[in-house]
Amino acid sequence: MTRLIQDQASSVIRERDRRRLRAMAGVLGLGCVLVSGVLGYVWLQVHRVRVSYELEDLRSLRADVEQQNRKLRLELLSLRSYARVDAAARQLGLREPATDQVRLAREFATRGPDDTATAMAHSPDADAAGFRGTAPEAVHRR
Repeated sequence: MTRLIQDQASSVIRERDRRRLRAMAGVLGLGCVLVSGVLGYVWLQVHRVRVSYELEDLRSLRADVEQQNRKLRLELLSLRSYARVDAAARQLGLREPATDQVRLAREFATRGPDDTATAMAHSPDADAAGFRGTAPEAVHRR
């Protein structure tokens, strides 16, 4: 008898309920949409937190760089001070030049245009400094 029931059960063919399959596919699709939406929201929040940490790091780095910039500007101003340069030159044994050691480019420019070229061409200082044949306007003043 049990064998007869088993033979009858194996011979029965069930039809699939298409409405039930559609409902299950709809629920599965809706679940996927909801899960992907939640995962997207969580990813955005994690990304926002990461960017805020990076922003805070950049702000602190900027403050450090600005402070270092202020220190370097102050150091540059102190290094450029004439009193410090003068003191360092005196420590090295340098002293003020005598008046006969100083030659100004204005000496060559005060003469007339014809006399200047002639005086410069025959001047030994002009030859040594490379001024031979140059016009008075070409002499650079510092």
